[in-house]
Amino acid sequence: MKRKRSIYPLLMIFAIVMLTACGCAKKTVPPPPPGYGPENGAGMGGPSSGEMGGVSGDKWKRLGITSEAQKREFEDRAAAFENQDVYFDFNGYTLSDPAKRILDQKIDFLKRYSAVSVTIEGNCDERGTEEYNLALGERRADASKQYITTAGGGNFQLKTVSYGKERPVSTGHDEAAWAKNRRDHFALKY
Repeated sequence: MKRKRSIYPLLMIFAIVMLTACGCAKKTVPPPPPGYGPENGAGMGGPSSGEMGGVSGDKWKRLGITSEAQKREFEDRAAAFENQDVYFDFNGYTLSDPAKRILDQKIDFLKRYSAVSVTIEGNCDERGTEEYNLALGERRADASKQYITTAGGGNFQLKTVSYGKERPVSTGHDEAAWAKNRRDHFALKY
């Protein structure tokens, strides 16, 4: 009987050791994303030269970009495109002369990079009802789209959306803040 008692602790220790050894599965490291790693000539894990900054080479080729200099030019022009909004008068959706000049610059960009798509986002200030501002934002976005389509003469990939007063860039409650919110914003997708 004494012998049986001394075997149980040994069996328990053996079972714990076996469960611990067999229970832990080997951890596998997922492979790097395509275009990364030394096998692709990328060195220390950065994108390979064919990837041009992490965006697939096919996407850049579709945009007509074949060199790093062209890529930098595109990125600079795309940033300017998205950071330059068109502004409107209170309760208005008629394009002013400065707005048309900005849209002409956007047309030049779209002619050069015809594979990009653009969402024109119509926005309003906080005054007015939600329904009114959504309708006004839609008219503003449509006015910019119509101008680009007519003056640009191209088959551009444009869509419009109205955010009304839901996405203000300035949260103030005065004319200066409201003037910043009466705008069309242009978002690129490429």
